[in-house]
Amino acid sequence: MTSDSTATLLLAGDVMTGRGVDQALRHHAPPQLYEPHVDDAREYLRLVEAANGPIGTPLAPHEPWGAALAQLLAPDVDARVVNLETAVTAGGAPWPRKGIHYRMHPANVDVLTAARVDVCTLANNHVLDWGRDALRETLATLHAAGIATAGAGGDAEAAWRPAAVDLGGGRRLLVFGLATDDSGVPADWAAAGHRSGVARLPDLSPSSAQRVAECVQRHRRAGDLVVVSIHWGGNWVPAVPQAQRAFARQLVDLGVADVVHGHSAHHPLPVELYAGHAILHGCGDLINDYEGIGGRGPWRHDVALLWRLQLDPVSGRLRRLDAWPLRRRRLRLQPADADAVDALRRLLQPEAAAGWRDGADGGWTLVPA
Repeated sequence: MTSDSTATLLLAGDVMTGRGVDQALRHHAPPQLYEPHVDDAREYLRLVEAANGPIGTPLAPHEPWGAALAQLLAPDVDARVVNLETAVTAGGAPWPRKGIHYRMHPANVDVLTAARVDVCTLANNHVLDWGRDALRETLATLHAAGIATAGAGGDAEAAWRPAAVDLGGGRRLLVFGLATDDSGVPADWAAAGHRSGVARLPDLSPSSAQRVAECVQRHRRAGDLVVVSIHWGGNWVPAVPQAQRAFARQLVDLGVADVVHGHSAHHPLPVELYAGHAILHGCGDLINDYEGIGGRGPWRHDVALLWRLQLDPVSGRLRRLDAWPLRRRRLRLQPADADAVDALRRLLQPEAAAGWRDGADGGWTLVPA
């Protein structure tokens, strides 16, 4: 921990380094796709270039992070956590009857190490896109690179086991990765007994919250901070679903989540402060290949937020939250333009009563009263 009085976390939503992003990097998984309208991942590169100009491939490992890199590499950050929404493999067989399949070549894992990612949550609807052997390779590649994982494993016990980051002084950050059925995770992806898969919740009922609480309590030691990272809900949702809001609050009430780290919707959703704890209902995508395929309803495909949380190391309560607005352009993150900033403000505004203010470094800051 860089400070005795603060634990500093950087959280991102979906990092989708497969498909078109993979094709822009130095190493490429086979480009064949099985989508209804696109059968070659390189088509996403052509769409990006048609929209925004030449990409300049191959991209170096640090380039997709662009303007976010300075924050990611800041020396006072204790842990960097992302939801990695891709298999890490050049092989495998596409999961049958699934319309979208993401994979990144294992040699491109240096994209993650270039940003010093500490934890990848893997409980999502793309980690098994290329089968269980590909999941095994994904886990092995990330672990060999020194990246901890949560939310998927070779059996149920491993899938529900948290990633642990040493915060110093005997304290740890535990990150639990979970996914729900409504985020598109097939039922047979659930890890069960000795079958590999993801930590999948069948619903957001009180009994599911109790199951999560019991899991956290089995692993948590005195002094640990806990992030419960959940891939939940559909894409492009107009508001935070009430079931998600109630579930997140229950995890806080049960005393097992210092931070709820939500993702899946592709765009950011409002932040909630509840009983002093941060609930990020939807962090939005950080890296993807959507630039060239237009918007969806009122949402833009090219905007993103990177989140920095400062927590009390004893209580886990939020002391400060910073959000940096970014824009994806030519598969790199840039500072957000004025229109993107306005779009992101509108997404956060419904719950801005707690007091977002402009930060000194181009982001927004929220300090609890």
